[in-house]
Amino acid sequence: MVFQEYALFPWKTTLGNVEFGLRLKGMPRLERERTARHYIDLVGLGGFEDKFPRQLSGGMRQRAAVARALANQPAILLMDEPFAAVDALTRLRLQEELTQIWQREPMTVLFVTHSIDEAIFLADRVVALSKRPGTVQQEFTVDLPRPRRWEPLANDARFSALRESVLELIHEGHAEAGTRGHA
Repeated sequence: MVFQEYALFPWKTTLGNVEFGLRLKGMPRLERERTARHYIDLVGLGGFEDKFPRQLSGGMRQRAAVARALANQPAILLMDEPFAAVDALTRLRLQEELTQIWQREPMTVLFVTHSIDEAIFLADRVVALSKRPGTVQQEFTVDLPRPRRWEPLANDARFSALRESVLELIHEGHAEAGTRGHA
């Protein structure tokens, strides 16, 4: 799982953080280090293996957290708003990098976000939830070509139409919730 906060051990280096789960699984040291280095390189942190979290930018810390999760080769990767704590440009870059990583290391990713654009950009399916209690309102299929890059996709009519459909559903849900509250 990759959390909103970086959730790295401050006393461990990037390599030590990425190796942590592998150590718990009992993986031999050389294999553990080789695996960790592979995922560190995959997320673009090659050369930062010996740096501590305090020596990394926010985006680099989140890349380290992603590498740690990927190193365990999960069948399902859970990501709870992992890019919420980084600046807007870093967020866009991390979104593009995540799609590239996913193409090289295919797996099921369950990504929680409040950003409609982020959901559409990253997903093959977007599930919109209602307000309390959170129930599935509607599922949208995202039929946009991969690999995805923000520059061409931001002006794509299909992207815009899907964004409008999701926004309309959300606005309808808020309007209904408001009328129920005044009964």
